[in-house]
Amino acid sequence: MIPSALVAALVAVTGILPAQEARFGVGRWEADSFGNHRAVVRVANAADAVWAHLAWRRRDTAPERKAVLVVEARSGRRVAEVEAVNVTRESGDVVFRAGSAGEYHLYYLPYTGTIRSNYPKIAYRAPSPADSAWRARNGLGGSGDLSRLPRAEIVEFQAVDDFHRFDPMELIATSAETRDLLRRHRGAGYLVFPEGRRHSVRMTRDLPHRWIVRGPGGTVADSVFRGEYYSFQLGVWAARRGLADLGVTLTDLVRAGGGGTISRSASTCFNLGGVDWQGRPFATPLAVDSGAVQPIWCGVQVPDRAPPGTYTGTATVSAGGERETRIPVSLRVLQDTIRNAGDDEPWRLSRLRWLDSRLGAEDAPIAPFTPVAVRGDTVAFLGRDLTLGALGLPVSIRSRFTMEMTDTSGPPREILAGPMALVAEDADGRVLDWRPGDRRAAVRSAGGAAATWRAGGRAGALRMEVEGRAEFDGHVAFRVALTADDTLALRDIRLEIPIAREVARYMMGMGRKGGVRPASFDWAWNVRHNHDGAWIGDVNAGLQFSLRDDRYRRPLNTNFYLSQPLVMPASWENGGKGGCRLRERDAATYLVACFSGARILRPGERQRYDLVLLVTPFKPLDTRGQWDTRYFHAFAPLDSVAALGANTVNVHHATPINPWINYPFLRPEAMRSYVDDAHARGMRVKIYYTVRELTNRAPELFALRSLGHEVFSTGPGGGFSWLQEHLGGDYLPAWHVPEIKDAAIINTGISRWHNFYVEGLRWLVENVGIDGLYIDDVAFDRSVMQRVRRVLDGGRGEGALIDLHSANQFNERDGFVNSANLYLEHFPYVNRLWFGEYFDYAAGPDYWMVEVSGIPFGLMGEMLEKGGNPWRGMLYGMTNRLPWSGDPRPLWEVWDRFGIQESRMVGYWVPTNPVRTGREDVLATSYLREGRALVALGSWAEDTVRVRLQVDWPALGLDPRTARARAIRDFQPAAEFAPGEAIPVPPGKGWLLELE
Repeated sequence: MIPSALVAALVAVTGILPAQEARFGVGRWEADSFGNHRAVVRVANAADAVWAHLAWRRRDTAPERKAVLVVEARSGRRVAEVEAVNVTRESGDVVFRAGSAGEYHLYYLPYTGTIRSNYPKIAYRAPSPADSAWRARNGLGGSGDLSRLPRAEIVEFQAVDDFHRFDPMELIATSAETRDLLRRHRGAGYLVFPEGRRHSVRMTRDLPHRWIVRGPGGTVADSVFRGEYYSFQLGVWAARRGLADLGVTLTDLVRAGGGGTISRSASTCFNLGGVDWQGRPFATPLAVDSGAVQPIWCGVQVPDRAPPGTYTGTATVSAGGERETRIPVSLRVLQDTIRNAGDDEPWRLSRLRWLDSRLGAEDAPIAPFTPVAVRGDTVAFLGRDLTLGALGLPVSIRSRFTMEMTDTSGPPREILAGPMALVAEDADGRVLDWRPGDRRAAVRSAGGAAATWRAGGRAGALRMEVEGRAEFDGHVAFRVALTADDTLALRDIRLEIPIAREVARYMMGMGRKGGVRPASFDWAWNVRHNHDGAWIGDVNAGLQFSLRDDRYRRPLNTNFYLSQPLVMPASWENGGKGGCRLRERDAATYLVACFSGARILRPGERQRYDLVLLVTPFKPLDTRGQWDTRYFHAFAPLDSVAALGANTVNVHHATPINPWINYPFLRPEAMRSYVDDAHARGMRVKIYYTVRELTNRAPELFALRSLGHEVFSTGPGGGFSWLQEHLGGDYLPAWHVPEIKDAAIINTGISRWHNFYVEGLRWLVENVGIDGLYIDDVAFDRSVMQRVRRVLDGGRGEGALIDLHSANQFNERDGFVNSANLYLEHFPYVNRLWFGEYFDYAAGPDYWMVEVSGIPFGLMGEMLEKGGNPWRGMLYGMTNRLPWSGDPRPLWEVWDRFGIQESRMVGYWVPTNPVRTGREDVLATSYLREGRALVALGSWAEDTVRVRLQVDWPALGLDPRTARARAIRDFQPAAEFAPGEAIPVPPGKGWLLELE
């Protein structure tokens, strides 16, 4: 007889009983050929047919529809004669021809598909019939008795590597075992199975065999350090019926013998609520379907000065109409104190407490922004202000940014041609007259981050309430509620934004590529398009508007928009009646009229016509930072990076020090060493880290899955084999790196995971020393970006950098959205853009200005697609990026020789530009220093053209001089041009001319 202690030990490791004579271990083979799982069997003698009974306890569904491949281990030859019968999720019988004695490998989850893809499509092989003569010869038709066949000995179940191995929590209980468990606990509506942090509950529709052996109840018991945050689970099985109002109450933990208490206030149960991404507390009603398993993850913060000893208390599980279940909790607090609450060792899952963090949510402006100022009805923020009317909507919006975008000392430029208005028309088309009501003047917040106000009015039976909030970066949000006192038939409710026609130079959004705005344009809501507004403006003055209601939810982006699209606002969209009309109304006005169409409001009915404005530009250009910071966008030895002239490294994921996408915490020592070496050389290191998707390597993965769809999006499943085999379904597969088998799933648009993300950034800054972030598209809102910026600036100071990359999302898959318009709310906190794959660098300069350069918003950038166009790029102070699609070093050398960091950029768009070409298809931007000028020419002409520069020599502070073109590798030959001489400009190219 095997001792019971040994049985318990074996069960803890393997999850199965030793009587099954099977182990779960690791082998080595090419997974793409046979799949990730096999049974190793031993055949004593050659036979025409041998039988292997596999008690595999599979969590996958419909195993009978998946093939079993048999390979002779010694020769590596695949056996042709194979028949799998009696196949269920619990077990299966495999009969095969054994040509010789020895070991055989039975691969029972073989797959096929686009395995070496970043978005793999993998399907599991279907069974193929064995040779009919062989089947008949061995009596395999019908329900033949297999016991007469020689039986293969089960040696071991194996996975292709340790990560693919099925955890003990993934080996299912049989139906007989489950029935027996129910019999032993008659009358119990549910059962509770406490688990520590090492065995995450992974299945929600099956009991793990581990629980059958151990049984329900027991104690949450573990040893912890002082200062540690200890996480554990309470697995609740709705054994006989569905459960509602599931809850957990934790008591104080009291030290045996007295002298210490861990307060219940130090405990959290994450599945029952917490703190959202904007710092607001929330509760989660928790219900469990009949037969389902729901883990409840809880945690306890052990005080740093807790006296060592054993602390005990109780976790009480309750459910509506059911008897409470009390689970003892016993924590042995050790003498030593752990660093960072245990966060330095991710397996401890202490980081789960990060889900409820409020880090970085202070009421304070972020540099270079200044506190909001309130002067009467005017609210001012960096370089801009707006004046409010009696109904709480703007009557004036002004910008003081100069056209050179270097400061905010320019004369005020009025963006509006008249007051903004919410217009209501009755059924006969008569405009209702709003009479202003009570109004609360704008009040600045204590920290100066925002100003808020309230106003309202009445038009007959229609009441309007307006709540406004303007923040330091130029984000202005309006909550506009319309309520009917009586039944009210309306022809229309519309927003009118009269924009000054001379300001309305460019436009992007609403399905239009960025560029010169149209004279007229009509737009309608479409759920397949990620549009709820547009940006209209000029380089130094503009306005983005977004139409929303109280149901707004951030949609998914980049390849996944249609999986979680924009929620159509019930007010503005109005069942397909809503839209916008843009028109040149008169010589002074470009009118944006967004209408909702006819509707009937019932007594007491309330509709939210919310509006968000972004007043641009956000901040002056940082030209010195643009030209001083030289990116190398790849992980490489720092000697080689420095030799190429770069000084800032972006470390992507899928690299030795940052292998797993969006979880850069598993190789901190290697990352810290690289960062320290860079700092010693005067270089900076930034890393790829964002939240659009999360790697399957994250230790918190199954805890996050237990939160339902709070963190992860719903979806059809599929993708890489590990996801299908260990998650089952109900997820969206995301980026996959075949070389390291890193497979991710998509996050929801916004969730508590963003709190974890901000805390993770703090940990990286403090413990690894990173200098900033490379963000590959943004999957969080501006409030999170503000927190990110505060954490980086607080930890790294003015040297902290964020650069934002986006592939062009103007396509059906992404909802035909302009990347710049989509991410505009984040631009105040970004240092540089990298736009990006699929951007149309052959498009005109208006497209470059609006969608690529970032200049109208206070940013500069770099090019990517096919290396960009270096001549046109220089018009905007841009190059490409090492080592991607081009080599910027020849231009870097010109920059340094000229001293471009000390220059003043005067773009072709600036009225006072001292150098002009006299053509609209060949443009000139000047870089000016005392006694010197560098002039960039870029052509959009279809053929070679000859231009004569129109130079304001006094403005340059120069006498008429020869313009010299130094030879620049892959850019231009050496040449000299006398004043007034015609300069040949090839199509799509240009020159860099030096005037001294």
